[in-house]
Amino acid sequence: MIAEDFLVQTKIGLYCVYGDFYLDPKEPVRLAVISHAHGDHAVPGNAKVYCGRATSLFMKHRYREEAAGEFYIKAYHEAFEINGVLLQFIPAGHILGSAQILMEYQGTRYLYTGDFKLQKDPTCEPFEFVGADVLITETTFANPETQHPDPEEEIKKLNSTDLNIMLGAYVLGKSQRLLELMNQYCKGKKILVHHSILPFIKIYEQEGRSLGTYEIFDKRILKANVKNVVYLVPPMVFNSNVKTLNVIKVFATGWKDLQKMNQMQLYLSDHADWKDILYTISQVKPTEVWTTHGSGHQLKFHYQESLVVKLLN
Repeated sequence: MIAEDFLVQTKIGLYCVYGDFYLDPKEPVRLAVISHAHGDHAVPGNAKVYCGRATSLFMKHRYREEAAGEFYIKAYHEAFEINGVLLQFIPAGHILGSAQILMEYQGTRYLYTGDFKLQKDPTCEPFEFVGADVLITETTFANPETQHPDPEEEIKKLNSTDLNIMLGAYVLGKSQRLLELMNQYCKGKKILVHHSILPFIKIYEQEGRSLGTYEIFDKRILKANVKNVVYLVPPMVFNSNVKTLNVIKVFATGWKDLQKMNQMQLYLSDHADWKDILYTISQVKPTEVWTTHGSGHQLKFHYQESLVVKLLN
């Protein structure tokens, strides 16, 4: 039987009433189960954190001694128990180490996707489908009008110019995916990486992910008379170089609003789009779908005659 109060949306985040723990809390708590290391899912200061190895490494780099009071590292598919709730981490395909969180209580299975994607991405573990009675899915792009393009065709857009490109991307996940894609499909480009991205690249490489060749970013090269250089930089650097000359500015994102001011549009998302969310539901075969991290209104409308959809947020 499904416990309708198994997960409760609070100002801190999703709280598991029966296990007395939080999923990806927004503020420090006594006991957190963390799906992946992006800052909106993994905050510093939790007393106890259950997560995967890569997630702990990213958090320790970003937060240092404040990363957590104590880490409990669990491998994918390794069962563990918290206050009577049985849990497992399942690959989510979002970034390296990202996990769905499968929770079982009194014979009912609840699957929290965290952030996830189904698109091919050699830089992280591919998404795995498991059955569940309740699917708690992110709905970041749960809009029928949203369909993410093929990432290989998108990255090839960079080959359309020999001018230098300032490529903005988040330091964790997106940057590493771009680096691997450019090494595969933009072989005529020289890739320079900003120093703030480098530690995350090193963790990827330490964890066995080959991203290809790159060099360290040097702003002085912007003034040199060279071509076919891609400067991979974080958002802060990208936005602070508004008036930089002799470069085409490109920001890699799935959000249309963030593409408007750029000279080239590069639609690359690490989230599931509408079709992939529907496909995931068809594979998980839940009795109920609970939505979080975005608007679930269109999903609720789509399934109004066939499936219970509950909006948690």
